[in-house]
Amino acid sequence: MFQVSREFAPPFSLISPFFTAGSIFYLAAMLLLPMFGVDSTLYDIAVAGWAHIFLLGFVMMIIFGAMAQLVPVVLEVGHFSVDFYYLIWPLLAAGTMSMGVGFAAIPELLPYGGLMVLVAMLIFLADTILTLRKVERVSLTVKTVAVTNAFLLLGILVGFAMALAIGAGVEVDIGRWVGAHIVLVLGGFVTLTIVGMSMVLLPMFGLSHGFDETPVNRSFKIMATGILAYFIGTLFDSESIRFLSMVAIFIATGLYLWQIWLIYGSRARRENDIWFRSMVVGYGSLAFALLLAPFALIGRLESLTIASVWFLVMGFFTFLINGHLFKIVPFLVWFERYSPLVGKEKVPMLADMIPKKPAEFQFWFSTAGVIIAGAGLLFGSDELFKGGAAFMAVGAVFMFVSIRWMMNFGKKS
Repeated sequence: MFQVSREFAPPFSLISPFFTAGSIFYLAAMLLLPMFGVDSTLYDIAVAGWAHIFLLGFVMMIIFGAMAQLVPVVLEVGHFSVDFYYLIWPLLAAGTMSMGVGFAAIPELLPYGGLMVLVAMLIFLADTILTLRKVERVSLTVKTVAVTNAFLLLGILVGFAMALAIGAGVEVDIGRWVGAHIVLVLGGFVTLTIVGMSMVLLPMFGLSHGFDETPVNRSFKIMATGILAYFIGTLFDSESIRFLSMVAIFIATGLYLWQIWLIYGSRARRENDIWFRSMVVGYGSLAFALLLAPFALIGRLESLTIASVWFLVMGFFTFLINGHLFKIVPFLVWFERYSPLVGKEKVPMLADMIPKKPAEFQFWFSTAGVIIAGAGLLFGSDELFKGGAAFMAVGAVFMFVSIRWMMNFGKKS
Protein backbone atom coordinates (compact mmCIF):
# COMPACT_ATOMS: atom_id res chain seq x y z
CA MET A 1 0.00 0.00 0.00
CA PHE A 2 1.04 3.66 -0.02
CA GLN A 3 4.22 4.42 1.86
CA VAL A 4 3.33 7.87 3.14
CA SER A 5 4.76 9.42 6.26
CA ARG A 6 2.63 11.72 8.39
CA GLU A 7 5.21 14.44 7.77
CA PHE A 8 4.23 14.60 4.09
CA ALA A 9 0.62 13.38 4.15
CA PRO A 10 -1.94 16.20 3.86
CA PRO A 11 -4.91 16.13 6.25
CA PHE A 12 -8.02 14.31 5.06
CA SER A 13 -9.99 17.54 5.48
CA LEU A 14 -7.96 18.95 2.58
CA ILE A 15 -8.52 16.02 0.22
CA SER A 16 -12.12 15.07 1.01
CA PRO A 17 -13.72 18.15 -0.65
CA PHE A 18 -12.16 17.12 -3.97
CA PHE A 19 -13.77 13.68 -3.82
CA THR A 20 -17.08 15.06 -2.58
CA ALA A 21 -17.25 17.72 -5.31
CA GLY A 22 -16.03 15.25 -7.93
CA SER A 23 -18.73 12.71 -7.06
CA ILE A 24 -21.41 15.43 -7.18
CA PHE A 25 -20.28 16.66 -10.60
CA TYR A 26 -20.11 13.06 -11.85
CA LEU A 27 -23.67 12.45 -10.68
CA ALA A 28 -24.86 15.70 -12.28
CA ALA A 29 -23.15 14.87 -15.59
CA MET A 30 -24.65 11.38 -15.71
CA LEU A 31 -28.15 12.67 -14.88
CA LEU A 32 -27.82 15.14 -17.78
CA LEU A 33 -26.49 12.53 -20.21
CA PRO A 34 -29.88 11.11 -21.38
CA MET A 35 -30.80 14.54 -22.81
CA PHE A 36 -28.36 13.93 -25.69
CA GLY A 37 -28.81 11.64 -28.67
CA VAL A 38 -26.87 10.04 -31.48
CA ASP A 39 -27.30 13.20 -33.57
CA SER A 40 -25.31 15.26 -31.06
CA THR A 41 -21.81 16.15 -32.25
CA LEU A 42 -18.57 17.03 -30.51
CA TYR A 43 -19.03 20.64 -31.63
CA ASP A 44 -22.54 21.19 -30.21
CA ILE A 45 -22.55 23.94 -27.59
CA ALA A 46 -24.63 21.76 -25.23
CA VAL A 47 -22.15 18.89 -25.60
CA ALA A 48 -19.30 21.31 -24.87
CA GLY A 49 -21.06 22.42 -21.68
CA TRP A 50 -21.66 18.85 -20.56
CA ALA A 51 -18.06 17.89 -21.39
CA HIS A 52 -16.70 20.67 -19.18
CA ILE A 53 -18.94 19.66 -16.27
CA PHE A 54 -17.73 16.08 -16.61
CA LEU A 55 -14.06 16.69 -17.38
CA LEU A 56 -13.43 19.68 -15.10
CA GLY A 57 -15.86 18.85 -12.32
CA PHE A 58 -15.22 15.11 -12.18
CA VAL A 59 -12.02 14.06 -13.96
CA MET A 60 -9.84 17.06 -13.06
CA MET A 61 -11.30 17.40 -9.56
CA ILE A 62 -10.55 13.77 -8.70
CA ILE A 63 -7.09 13.87 -10.30
CA PHE A 64 -6.13 17.02 -8.37
CA GLY A 65 -7.44 15.54 -5.11
CA ALA A 66 -5.57 12.29 -5.70
CA MET A 67 -2.40 14.19 -6.62
CA ALA A 68 -2.52 16.01 -3.29
CA GLN A 69 -1.89 12.61 -1.67
CA LEU A 70 0.10 10.91 -4.45
CA VAL A 71 2.74 13.60 -5.00
CA PRO A 72 4.68 12.54 -1.87
CA VAL A 73 4.50 8.94 -3.13
CA VAL A 74 5.53 9.38 -6.76
CA LEU A 75 8.00 12.25 -6.24
CA GLU A 76 9.28 11.06 -2.85
CA VAL A 77 9.25 14.62 -1.51
CA GLY A 78 6.71 16.77 0.29
CA HIS A 79 4.59 19.44 -1.41
CA PHE A 80 6.08 22.90 -1.83
CA SER A 81 2.88 24.15 -0.17
CA VAL A 82 0.06 21.67 0.28
CA ASP A 83 -2.13 24.51 1.55
CA PHE A 84 -2.48 25.63 -2.08
CA TYR A 85 -5.01 22.82 -2.45
CA TYR A 86 -7.42 24.64 -0.13
CA LEU A 87 -7.76 27.23 -2.91
CA ILE A 88 -7.87 24.86 -5.86
CA TRP A 89 -11.11 22.96 -5.26
CA PRO A 90 -13.45 25.93 -4.62
CA LEU A 91 -12.05 27.83 -7.60
CA LEU A 92 -12.33 24.77 -9.85
CA ALA A 93 -15.87 24.02 -8.63
CA ALA A 94 -17.08 27.60 -9.09
CA GLY A 95 -15.38 27.85 -12.47
CA THR A 96 -16.91 24.59 -13.64
CA MET A 97 -20.42 25.64 -12.63
CA SER A 98 -19.97 29.03 -14.30
CA MET A 99 -18.78 27.43 -17.52
CA GLY A 100 -21.65 24.94 -17.46
CA VAL A 101 -24.19 27.77 -17.14
CA GLY A 102 -22.24 29.80 -19.69
CA PHE A 103 -22.40 27.11 -22.35
CA ALA A 104 -26.06 26.36 -21.57
CA ALA A 105 -27.59 29.82 -21.33
CA ILE A 106 -25.31 32.78 -20.57
CA PRO A 107 -22.22 32.93 -22.82
CA GLU A 108 -21.02 36.06 -21.01
CA LEU A 109 -20.20 33.88 -17.99
CA LEU A 110 -17.66 31.81 -19.93
CA PRO A 111 -14.69 34.21 -19.53
CA TYR A 112 -15.31 34.45 -15.77
CA GLY A 113 -15.68 30.70 -15.37
CA GLY A 114 -12.66 30.16 -17.59
CA LEU A 115 -10.63 32.60 -15.49
CA MET A 116 -11.47 30.78 -12.25
CA VAL A 117 -10.52 27.44 -13.81
CA LEU A 118 -7.32 28.99 -15.16
CA VAL A 119 -6.35 30.36 -11.74
CA ALA A 120 -7.10 27.01 -10.04
CA MET A 121 -4.93 25.15 -12.52
CA LEU A 122 -2.13 27.72 -12.33
CA ILE A 123 -2.06 27.23 -8.55
CA PHE A 124 -1.88 23.46 -9.07
CA LEU A 125 0.90 23.92 -11.63
CA ALA A 126 2.83 26.28 -9.33
CA ASP A 127 2.82 23.78 -6.45
CA THR A 128 3.75 20.88 -8.73
CA ILE A 129 6.58 22.72 -10.49
CA LEU A 130 8.04 24.05 -7.25
CA THR A 131 7.77 20.56 -5.74
CA LEU A 132 9.54 19.03 -8.75
CA ARG A 133 12.55 21.24 -8.01
CA LYS A 134 13.17 19.21 -4.85
CA VAL A 135 13.16 15.82 -6.62
CA GLU A 136 16.49 13.98 -6.67
CA ARG A 137 15.58 10.70 -8.43
CA VAL A 138 14.04 11.21 -11.88
CA SER A 139 11.82 8.21 -12.71
CA LEU A 140 9.36 7.77 -15.58
CA THR A 141 6.53 8.89 -13.31
CA VAL A 142 8.44 12.06 -12.40
CA LYS A 143 8.97 12.76 -16.11
CA THR A 144 5.27 12.31 -16.84
CA VAL A 145 4.35 14.73 -14.03
CA ALA A 146 6.65 17.38 -15.56
CA VAL A 147 5.49 16.86 -19.15
CA THR A 148 1.78 16.62 -18.33
CA ASN A 149 1.91 19.90 -16.46
CA ALA A 150 3.44 21.61 -19.49
CA PHE A 151 0.66 20.23 -21.72
CA LEU A 152 -1.97 21.25 -19.15
CA LEU A 153 -0.67 24.83 -19.20
CA LEU A 154 -0.88 24.96 -23.01
CA GLY A 155 -4.30 23.33 -22.99
CA ILE A 156 -5.89 25.67 -20.47
CA LEU A 157 -4.45 28.75 -22.17
CA VAL A 158 -5.98 27.61 -25.48
CA GLY A 159 -9.26 26.86 -23.71
CA PHE A 160 -9.31 30.26 -21.99
CA ALA A 161 -8.72 31.97 -25.34
CA MET A 162 -11.73 30.14 -26.80
CA ALA A 163 -13.83 31.09 -23.75
CA LEU A 164 -12.96 34.74 -24.43
CA ALA A 165 -13.95 34.25 -28.07
CA ILE A 166 -17.40 32.89 -27.17
CA GLY A 167 -18.15 35.13 -24.20
CA ALA A 168 -16.34 38.37 -25.03
CA GLY A 169 -16.02 38.38 -28.82
CA VAL A 170 -12.24 38.02 -28.95
CA GLU A 171 -11.17 36.88 -32.42
CA VAL A 172 -10.06 33.24 -32.14
CA ASP A 173 -10.57 30.53 -34.77
CA ILE A 174 -12.42 28.09 -32.51
CA GLY A 175 -12.86 25.48 -35.25
CA ARG A 176 -9.10 25.38 -35.72
CA TRP A 177 -8.07 25.29 -32.04
CA VAL A 178 -10.73 23.12 -30.40
CA GLY A 179 -8.93 19.96 -31.56
CA ALA A 180 -5.66 21.13 -30.03
CA HIS A 181 -7.45 21.97 -26.77
CA ILE A 182 -8.92 18.45 -26.61
CA VAL A 183 -5.64 16.70 -27.48
CA LEU A 184 -3.56 18.77 -25.05
CA VAL A 185 -5.92 18.30 -22.11
CA LEU A 186 -7.28 14.78 -22.69
CA GLY A 187 -4.14 13.35 -24.25
CA GLY A 188 -1.37 15.52 -22.86
CA PHE A 189 -2.60 15.81 -19.29
CA VAL A 190 -5.28 13.23 -18.44
CA THR A 191 -3.99 10.26 -20.46
CA LEU A 192 -0.30 10.82 -19.76
CA THR A 193 -1.08 11.36 -16.07
CA ILE A 194 -2.87 8.00 -16.07
CA VAL A 195 0.13 6.43 -17.83
CA GLY A 196 2.53 7.74 -15.19
CA MET A 197 0.34 7.06 -12.17
CA SER A 198 -0.59 3.57 -13.36
CA MET A 199 3.07 2.56 -13.21
CA VAL A 200 2.86 3.23 -9.47
CA LEU A 201 -0.71 2.21 -8.65
CA LEU A 202 -1.23 -0.93 -10.76
CA PRO A 203 1.89 -2.76 -9.49
CA MET A 204 1.09 -1.58 -5.96
CA PHE A 205 -2.52 -2.77 -5.90
CA GLY A 206 -1.89 -5.91 -7.99
CA LEU A 207 1.42 -6.81 -6.30
CA SER A 208 3.15 -6.99 -9.69
CA HIS A 209 6.92 -7.03 -9.99
CA GLY A 210 9.73 -8.02 -12.32
CA PHE A 211 8.02 -6.86 -15.53
CA ASP A 212 9.75 -5.16 -18.46
CA GLU A 213 9.10 -1.39 -18.60
CA THR A 214 10.39 -0.87 -22.15
CA PRO A 215 6.90 -0.54 -23.73
CA VAL A 216 5.74 2.22 -21.39
CA ASN A 217 9.01 4.15 -21.76
CA ARG A 218 8.62 4.10 -25.53
CA SER A 219 4.91 4.89 -25.23
CA PHE A 220 5.64 7.97 -23.13
CA LYS A 221 8.19 9.35 -25.61
CA ILE A 222 6.06 8.69 -28.69
CA MET A 223 2.85 10.03 -27.13
CA ALA A 224 4.50 13.19 -25.81
CA THR A 225 6.06 13.79 -29.24
CA GLY A 226 2.73 13.17 -30.98
CA ILE A 227 0.82 15.57 -28.73
CA LEU A 228 3.43 18.29 -29.17
CA ALA A 229 3.35 17.68 -32.94
CA TYR A 230 -0.45 18.08 -32.95
CA PHE A 231 -0.09 21.47 -31.27
CA ILE A 232 2.55 22.51 -33.82
CA GLY A 233 0.35 21.24 -36.65
CA THR A 234 -2.50 23.38 -35.36
CA LEU A 235 -0.22 26.38 -34.91
CA PHE A 236 0.83 26.19 -38.58
CA ASP A 237 -2.53 24.83 -39.73
CA SER A 238 -0.94 21.70 -41.21
CA GLU A 239 -3.36 18.82 -41.74
CA SER A 240 -0.53 16.40 -42.58
CA ILE A 241 1.30 17.08 -39.29
CA ARG A 242 -1.91 16.63 -37.34
CA PHE A 243 -2.59 13.33 -39.13
CA LEU A 244 0.91 11.97 -38.43
CA SER A 245 0.68 13.09 -34.81
CA MET A 246 -2.54 11.10 -34.36
CA VAL A 247 -0.83 8.03 -35.84
CA ALA A 248 1.95 8.48 -33.27
CA ILE A 249 -0.61 8.74 -30.45
CA PHE A 250 -2.31 5.51 -31.64
CA ILE A 251 1.04 3.68 -31.67
CA ALA A 252 1.89 5.00 -28.20
CA THR A 253 -1.49 3.87 -26.86
CA GLY A 254 -0.91 0.39 -28.25
CA LEU A 255 2.47 0.20 -26.52
CA TYR A 256 0.88 1.31 -23.25
CA LEU A 257 -1.76 -1.42 -23.53
CA TRP A 258 1.05 -3.94 -24.07
CA GLN A 259 2.68 -2.66 -20.88
CA ILE A 260 -0.58 -3.15 -18.98
CA TRP A 261 -0.72 -6.74 -20.24
CA LEU A 262 2.81 -7.34 -18.93
CA ILE A 263 1.85 -5.94 -15.53
CA TYR A 264 -1.27 -8.10 -15.49
CA GLY A 265 0.76 -11.21 -16.28
CA SER A 266 3.18 -10.58 -13.41
CA ARG A 267 0.65 -9.80 -10.68
CA ALA A 268 0.77 -11.87 -7.53
CA ARG A 269 -2.61 -10.79 -6.17
CA ARG A 270 -5.39 -12.60 -8.06
CA GLU A 271 -8.40 -11.10 -6.31
CA ASN A 272 -11.40 -10.42 -8.53
CA ASP A 273 -12.44 -7.33 -6.56
CA ILE A 274 -14.25 -4.18 -7.69
CA TRP A 275 -10.93 -2.47 -8.47
CA PHE A 276 -9.66 -5.27 -10.72
CA ARG A 277 -12.94 -5.60 -12.61
CA SER A 278 -13.02 -1.83 -13.13
CA MET A 279 -9.51 -2.03 -14.60
CA VAL A 280 -10.65 -4.79 -16.99
CA VAL A 281 -13.58 -2.68 -18.25
CA GLY A 282 -11.42 0.45 -18.41
CA TYR A 283 -8.56 -1.04 -20.38
CA GLY A 284 -10.97 -3.08 -22.50
CA SER A 285 -12.71 0.19 -23.41
CA LEU A 286 -9.37 1.80 -24.25
CA ALA A 287 -8.49 -1.13 -26.53
CA PHE A 288 -11.86 -0.88 -28.29
CA ALA A 289 -11.51 2.90 -28.67
CA LEU A 290 -8.06 2.33 -30.19
CA LEU A 291 -9.55 -0.23 -32.59
CA LEU A 292 -12.21 2.23 -33.80
CA ALA A 293 -9.96 5.31 -34.00
CA PRO A 294 -7.92 4.49 -37.15
CA PHE A 295 -11.09 3.74 -39.14
CA ALA A 296 -12.58 7.02 -37.93
CA LEU A 297 -9.43 8.96 -38.81
CA ILE A 298 -8.87 7.45 -42.26
CA GLY A 299 -12.53 7.27 -43.27
CA ARG A 300 -13.42 10.58 -41.59
CA LEU A 301 -16.51 8.92 -40.13
CA GLU A 302 -17.98 11.11 -37.40
CA SER A 303 -20.06 8.29 -35.90
CA LEU A 304 -16.93 6.19 -35.35
CA THR A 305 -15.09 9.21 -33.98
CA ILE A 306 -17.83 9.89 -31.43
CA ALA A 307 -18.00 6.18 -30.50
CA SER A 308 -14.23 6.06 -30.04
CA VAL A 309 -14.31 9.16 -27.83
CA TRP A 310 -17.19 7.62 -25.87
CA PHE A 311 -15.26 4.46 -25.01
CA LEU A 312 -12.14 6.51 -24.21
CA VAL A 313 -13.88 8.96 -21.88
CA MET A 314 -16.81 7.01 -20.43
CA GLY A 315 -15.14 3.61 -20.49
CA PHE A 316 -11.44 4.24 -19.88
CA PHE A 317 -11.31 7.47 -17.87
CA THR A 318 -14.44 6.79 -15.82
CA PHE A 319 -13.69 3.21 -14.83
CA LEU A 320 -10.04 3.87 -14.02
CA ILE A 321 -10.96 6.83 -11.81
CA ASN A 322 -13.94 5.19 -10.09
CA GLY A 323 -12.12 1.88 -9.71
CA HIS A 324 -9.16 3.53 -8.01
CA LEU A 325 -11.46 5.51 -5.71
CA PHE A 326 -12.42 2.17 -4.13
CA LYS A 327 -8.76 1.75 -3.21
CA ILE A 328 -7.72 5.32 -2.47
CA VAL A 329 -10.66 6.60 -0.40
CA PRO A 330 -10.71 3.67 2.09
CA PHE A 331 -6.96 3.98 2.56
CA LEU A 332 -7.11 7.73 3.19
CA VAL A 333 -9.94 7.30 5.68
CA TRP A 334 -8.11 4.42 7.38
CA PHE A 335 -4.85 6.41 7.47
CA GLU A 336 -6.61 9.41 9.02
CA ARG A 337 -8.84 7.67 11.54
CA TYR A 338 -7.30 4.30 12.33
CA SER A 339 -3.52 4.35 11.79
CA PRO A 340 -2.92 6.03 15.19
CA LEU A 341 -4.87 3.17 16.81
CA VAL A 342 -2.77 0.33 15.39
CA GLY A 343 -1.43 -1.80 18.24
CA LYS A 344 -3.83 -0.18 20.70
CA GLU A 345 -7.18 -1.57 19.58
CA LYS A 346 -8.78 -3.57 16.79
CA VAL A 347 -8.97 -1.64 13.51
CA PRO A 348 -10.94 -2.50 10.36
CA MET A 349 -9.41 -4.00 7.23
CA LEU A 350 -9.55 -1.89 4.06
CA ALA A 351 -11.92 -4.42 2.47
CA ASP A 352 -14.36 -3.79 5.34
CA MET A 353 -14.51 -0.11 4.35
CA ILE A 354 -16.07 -0.70 0.92
CA PRO A 355 -19.89 -0.86 0.62
CA LYS A 356 -20.24 -4.18 -1.18
CA LYS A 357 -23.73 -3.94 -2.68
CA PRO A 358 -23.67 -0.26 -3.81
CA ALA A 359 -20.20 -0.85 -5.30
CA GLU A 360 -21.46 -3.89 -7.22
CA PHE A 361 -24.57 -2.07 -8.42
CA GLN A 362 -22.58 0.93 -9.66
CA PHE A 363 -20.18 -1.37 -11.49
CA TRP A 364 -22.80 -3.42 -13.32
CA PHE A 365 -25.10 -0.51 -14.16
CA SER A 366 -22.15 1.57 -15.41
CA THR A 367 -20.69 -1.32 -17.41
CA ALA A 368 -24.05 -2.01 -19.06
CA GLY A 369 -24.46 1.72 -19.73
CA VAL A 370 -21.10 2.08 -21.47
CA ILE A 371 -21.73 -0.94 -23.70
CA ILE A 372 -25.39 -0.19 -24.55
CA ALA A 373 -24.87 3.52 -25.19
CA GLY A 374 -21.71 2.77 -27.19
CA ALA A 375 -23.70 0.34 -29.35
CA GLY A 376 -26.29 3.06 -29.85
CA LEU A 377 -23.62 5.43 -31.14
CA LEU A 378 -22.17 2.78 -33.45
CA PHE A 379 -25.55 1.76 -34.91
CA GLY A 380 -27.21 5.17 -34.84
CA SER A 381 -29.92 4.11 -32.37
CA ASP A 382 -31.27 6.84 -30.10
CA GLU A 383 -33.16 4.27 -28.04
CA LEU A 384 -30.01 2.28 -27.28
CA PHE A 385 -28.00 5.39 -26.47
CA LYS A 386 -30.61 6.86 -24.13
CA GLY A 387 -31.13 3.48 -22.49
CA GLY A 388 -27.40 3.15 -21.89
CA ALA A 389 -27.24 6.74 -20.60
CA ALA A 390 -30.03 5.91 -18.13
CA PHE A 391 -27.99 2.93 -16.88
CA MET A 392 -24.99 5.24 -16.45
CA ALA A 393 -27.14 7.65 -14.41
CA VAL A 394 -28.28 4.85 -12.08
CA GLY A 395 -24.67 3.70 -11.73
CA ALA A 396 -23.66 7.26 -10.82
CA VAL A 397 -26.25 7.33 -8.01
CA PHE A 398 -24.72 4.17 -6.52
CA MET A 399 -21.22 5.61 -7.01
CA PHE A 400 -22.20 8.74 -5.11
CA VAL A 401 -23.68 6.63 -2.31
CA SER A 402 -20.50 4.54 -2.19
CA ILE A 403 -18.21 7.57 -1.96
CA ARG A 404 -20.26 9.11 0.85
CA TRP A 405 -20.36 5.77 2.71
CA MET A 406 -16.59 5.30 2.49
CA MET A 407 -15.80 8.87 3.48
CA ASN A 408 -18.08 8.70 6.52
CA PHE A 409 -16.82 5.29 7.66
CA GLY A 410 -15.88 5.46 11.33
CA LYS A 411 -16.69 9.15 11.52
CA LYS A 412 -17.80 10.18 14.98
CA SER A 413 -21.16 11.91 15.09
